[in-house]
Amino acid sequence: GFAVYNLSRRRCTVDGVTNLPTDLTSDTAIAATCETLTKTLADATEVALVHNAAQMRKDSVNDCESESLRAVLQTNVIAINSLNVRLLPLMHAGSSLIYVGSTLSEKAVPGSFSYVTSKHAQLGMMRASCQDLMGSGIHTALICPGFTDTEMLRTHLGNNPDVVASIAGLNSFNRLIAPEEIAELIFWVHHNPVMNGAVLHGNLGQKES
Repeated sequence: GFAVYNLSRRRCTVDGVTNLPTDLTSDTAIAATCETLTKTLADATEVALVHNAAQMRKDSVNDCESESLRAVLQTNVIAINSLNVRLLPLMHAGSSLIYVGSTLSEKAVPGSFSYVTSKHAQLGMMRASCQDLMGSGIHTALICPGFTDTEMLRTHLGNNPDVVASIAGLNSFNRLIAPEEIAELIFWVHHNPVMNGAVLHGNLGQKES
């Protein structure tokens, strides 16, 4: 099995996960965590580097202050780059670099300007990564979850059960996606390098407007 390391300010409570408290808004904190991981990654036969951290704020093109946009991009884009430049040199052939984007990596909705901007950026990062890693034996992909039952989504929806139910009704199965379903997709992509450069939508079949 895999040894799982969680890099975030918030502790993961899943049994067996090693938590490395990391403020992804701080390049100093990221560098310190990567130093801690150096020997572990150097000894690993394969690594799945999964970029899943994100900030999601309510904003629009009319009112998104640059400082707020900068903060979102720091977590959703710049932190990814900081981790990549430090950890990719330690990863061997057979490893993977997996970006967790969103349906909003290719679409947009009102009221999520900074989030949509950052998720489109992740799509570009994945495609550029695919080209830059050519011949390395490391594959990459962008996984785009639909509406997933997470604290971030429920907070964004104001924890309003009627709004949650309305959102859940926007796909073919009339429910939110379980986080475990996305985890299984990530696991599958890691083990299937044929998906190198692919964009995979896990959204239960969203209704098109």
